[in-house]
Parts: sequence; C-alpha cells; structure tokens
Amino acid sequence: MTAPNQESVLDFIKPSAPTAVPASVPAYIAATRASYDAMATDYTERYADHLADLPLDRALVAAFAELVRAEGTQPVADIGSGPGYVTARLHSLGVPVFGVDVSPRMVALARRAHPGLRFHVGSMTALDLPDETLGGVLALYSIIHIPDSDLPTVFAEFHRVLAPGGHVLIGFQSGPDDHLHLAERFGHEMSLDYYFRTPDQVADLLTGAGLTLRAQTVREPHEEETRRRAFLLARKPVA
Repeated sequence: MTAPNQESVLDFIKPSAPTAVPASVPAYIAATRASYDAMATDYTERYADHLADLPLDRALVAAFAELVRAEGTQPVADIGSGPGYVTARLHSLGVPVFGVDVSPRMVALARRAHPGLRFHVGSMTALDLPDETLGGVLALYSIIHIPDSDLPTVFAEFHRVLAPGGHVLIGFQSGPDDHLHLAERFGHEMSLDYYFRTPDQVADLLTGAGLTLRAQTVREPHEEETRRRAFLLARKPVA
C-alpha cells in the first residue's frame, strides 16, 4: 500500500527546531528532557531498532497501523519517538506519521537517521496539535516517565487530538505500583524517574479519559528485560 502524501496530511504540523522547547515545563519534564539529551547518542546506538528482535511487538504495531488505515488517511503521532525507528516502521506500513519527543537531541538524531520523516520537540502533557486531527496515537515505553498525578492529563490530550474513530496503542513496562529513580545511565549523570503500573490501572485511566478499550495483552520479559510488557489498544468513540 502506498502511503498518503506526507505533505498533504501533515501540513498542520509545524516542525520545530531541535532546540525548541517550552520556556516553562514541570520539573520532571525538564529532568526527563535533560536525561535523554545526555544519553541520546548512546541510547540511539543501543536501540537503533529495538523492535527488530520483538516479533510480538511488531505484530501489534502492524495491527495498529491496519486499524488506522481502515479509518482513513489522518496521520499518527508517535509520542516519545526517540531514535525514530518506530516512526519509520509505521511509515513503511503505509501510515502518514510524525514523531514527537521531549528531547531536542533525540529529535535531531531521529531527523538525521530518517530525513524523509517529520520529528518535532514536544511534551505529551501538552501536545501542540489541533483538536481531532489524528487517526492514531502510538506511545511505546514513554508513559513510564509520567507520574500518576499527570497521567490523566496525558490521556486527555490523546483524546483531544484524536479524531472520532481514532486509535491509541500504548506499550509500557508492567508491574505493581513501583517507582525507580536513575542517577546514571550509559555512564552519564542524570535524574530520570520511572513509574510502573498494572495494565488494569492504565486501562482505567484510558476509559476515564473517554476512550474505549479494545484489547489488552501482556508478554513475558525478552532476554535482558526484567519486567513484563503490557500493551493496551483503545479507540475514541464515534459520536
């Protein structure tokens, strides 16, 4: 299938400069941004295409892409796009897509690796996108840096930017209520917080934001992974 023309369906996106960040953001957003900026090069080398060895994850992304295509040609936002490999995979599946990441350095590296795709700096807590313009929102392993108090705001944003009938696919490291703080990774000093939740907890927040849960699955850890991975698929109802 040929992807719809990127310029026609993404013309409302304003590509920001890699250094463009809000003047004022919550402290944890600023800390997450600085942490990923610090380790961006090493992270990108380590995870150039993390889905390559994860067939179940790839199958779920492919199913998500098929559902989005069935609804029309509205674009997908890959939230927490990092090095850009998931954005590129969605593009290869015929989906008009762009990446959003809180780290300007990650955005710069993604643009370098995938020059034909769009990436811009932004926070999932306040997406710089018009209402009801997206056919899908994908967030793989990115909501883990959002504290419980702000996760309803994130899902409200997903609901706001989705067109009726649009889909959300969320993937995250699963576990009981738990909090991990890293002061170092890849040899870089940082201050990065991780929040782990059960699928039911996240499902309740999605439905609370007005989204309809369509599927829920959990897989066991793969190789060096230490936690289960949960995936939730939801849809914005058609009025």
